[in-house]
Amino acid sequence: MNDATRHLALLTRTTEVVNSSLDLQEVLEAIAHEVAAALETDACFVYLYDERADELVLRATHGTGVEDATSAPRMRRGEGITGVAAADREPVMIAERAHLDPRFKAFPNLREDQYESILAVPILARDVLEGALNVRTRAPRPFTDAEIALLTSIASQVGQSIEHAKLYAQARRRVDELEALARISEAVSESLYLEESLEAIVQTTVESLRATGAAVVLEDGRIAWPEGRSGAHAVRLPLRWRGRTIGELVVDRDTPFSDDDRQLLDAIANQAAVALEHGRMALRGVLAQEIHHRVKNNLQTVASLLRLQARAEHVDPGKALGDSVNRILAIAAVHEELTEHRGDVVDLAELLDRLRAMLVQGLVSGTEVTAELEPVELAGHRATALALVFSELLSNALEHGGPRVSITLGRAGSDAVLSIADDGEGMQDAPDGTGLSIVRALVRDELGGSIELFGETGLRVDVRFPA
Repeated sequence: MNDATRHLALLTRTTEVVNSSLDLQEVLEAIAHEVAAALETDACFVYLYDERADELVLRATHGTGVEDATSAPRMRRGEGITGVAAADREPVMIAERAHLDPRFKAFPNLREDQYESILAVPILARDVLEGALNVRTRAPRPFTDAEIALLTSIASQVGQSIEHAKLYAQARRRVDELEALARISEAVSESLYLEESLEAIVQTTVESLRATGAAVVLEDGRIAWPEGRSGAHAVRLPLRWRGRTIGELVVDRDTPFSDDDRQLLDAIANQAAVALEHGRMALRGVLAQEIHHRVKNNLQTVASLLRLQARAEHVDPGKALGDSVNRILAIAAVHEELTEHRGDVVDLAELLDRLRAMLVQGLVSGTEVTAELEPVELAGHRATALALVFSELLSNALEHGGPRVSITLGRAGSDAVLSIADDGEGMQDAPDGTGLSIVRALVRDELGGSIELFGETGLRVDVRFPA
């Protein structure tokens, strides 16, 4: 078999192998193996051209591996012997001591100085640069014109295969992007809970972009849903809703992000913004319903107290109006506590201290009021009842007690105990009076507790209720 026939057979065989797959990495690895075998060389290096960075990136080798797999060798066009072949679009052949050539570029993780000869050719597809490849031998070897022509022909076929593999990779990436966006859209539309939507967005982002980690960061800096770990490269995309930034999507990866990756991230960020805003709107709707419910109940309570006050006989109108104002302010204090802490639980120590300051304000009698309040949490609707009880008892102590009034709040097992004591003449309200009737009804019906009065020296009222 003459050289021409053998070279044709090798070209046909190489073309069949590199066209047997549409996976780009498989194509590149097959190229390295088959080209080295076709020309009977010791090594083959295949570089892919990154047009965005204007660099040749080593993607596949045969005969020698890259020692540090996290750092792929890169060279610009015209840099290194292979870079010169790519820039000039012409083969470059050096028969011996190639590593001493002034154009040679050394890579610390690629041991190319062990080879004597090199034949480098550009990889072109319809006159578009797709990459470059070279073959190497350890012994000196002058490549013949026929071998140079064979490698050039193989590179031409390889260029077509790379172009097809790139188109396939782009199509697969587009399908993956659409599938990722579809999963996110489904999660956002089906879930009624913001946390579930954010979880789906973050996890899909990590999977789709092979990221090491991702998170949604809210306006106030809180991380809503962290996943994974940080990487060598990070990208932060603003979440915008109607021209306003409402958060950020942060994604980490060990490898750089391409333009296609950023386009997908832009689409995911848009979905995340929609999910975040819709979740907040749903939450605001639930909160609005809860607030309306509380306001309605409290207004009914105020109306009942006013009716009860109106039925009382021989009551000073000014005092009755002042008592009603204090009761309304007590209810308002509970709402203020709930609003500040954005929850449905009230810290009674904070609430009672707020009410104490409000009731003592403007007091001219010189009464000394001391308070020892332990932290006790109570649901909002029960805290309203306790605020009314406290307001009634403290108002009476300030009006009819002596120069000293003490307030204590603490725990007794599973119960909480509120005590208000003074060294005066005690509660002047009759046992069936309006104020005490309100206190007894609230303690019994709303707090599920009990009330006791002690009058040996002054008056002490203990209110005990489940906490």
